[in-house]
Amino acid sequence: MPKLAAFPKLYMNALCKDGSLSVREWIEMAGMLGVEGLEWYAGFLEMQDRGNWSPLRAAVEEAGMCVPMLCCSPDFTHPDAEFRAEEVAKEKFWIEMAAAMGAGYCRVLSGQRRPEVGREEGIGYAVDCIRECLPFARERGVTLIIENHYKDDFWQYPEFAQKMDIFCELVDRLPDEGFGVNYDPSNTFLAGEDPLELLRRVSKRVVTMHASDRYLSEGTLDDLRNEEMGAEGYAKRLRHGQIGEGLNDYDAIFSELRRVGFDGWISIEDGVDGLDQLARSVEFLKERIAAHWK
Repeated sequence: MPKLAAFPKLYMNALCKDGSLSVREWIEMAGMLGVEGLEWYAGFLEMQDRGNWSPLRAAVEEAGMCVPMLCCSPDFTHPDAEFRAEEVAKEKFWIEMAAAMGAGYCRVLSGQRRPEVGREEGIGYAVDCIRECLPFARERGVTLIIENHYKDDFWQYPEFAQKMDIFCELVDRLPDEGFGVNYDPSNTFLAGEDPLELLRRVSKRVVTMHASDRYLSEGTLDDLRNEEMGAEGYAKRLRHGQIGEGLNDYDAIFSELRRVGFDGWISIEDGVDGLDQLARSVEFLKERIAAHWK
């Protein structure tokens, strides 16, 4: 039976930029949602001090939850080798963070889709960097998970491996041991592709999932692509909606995951309109999980 975790999508600036919300305050708020875990973010201001890792893990566990997965955004597609080496060092720091928090999974990405980096070059950069991180993660009991990603909150360009063909080729070049996929159906829609087609292609390698439901507040996907290049963070016309009310077919998604024996963590990326919205998404997912994993 899959388990649910929550991610503080609404509070990213407060937790990562201005410090107006403490991590302990987020833990207390999330404790009211009835989830079993909290997906952690490497960019929380308080997590930059190793001395905070053990006390914050204890605070999560005292609230009756755990940290199953760490969300971070290494940028492995930069053309400069020294830059990539620095990103590998960052990822290893985050792997240590994941292990210290008790997380069995730590995210990797390909990197930003810079205009000057070609397909084969970018895939090669990403594969080499991830391979360098794999032994380090295995030694610490951490599985690396790559997400079919859209764009980090603090990136200028969208994900290099946003498109399905590049993502699947990258995954195919990496081993099963210590490595898997974090599937996010909404991100596939933003790539102009079919989330279910991608899922069928990678379902046997999915070990974690992001539950989200997106929509465009105005305009078209072409308008979105014109807006998203070269500007930090998410395009303004992009919205996270309440799960179950967007474009994703969760019954079809869960049917395929159940077919391949998935029983991992599902982290909820929602709540941008408030904690009540996040709570409604939790209830929706609990109902659908119960229906599919009887």
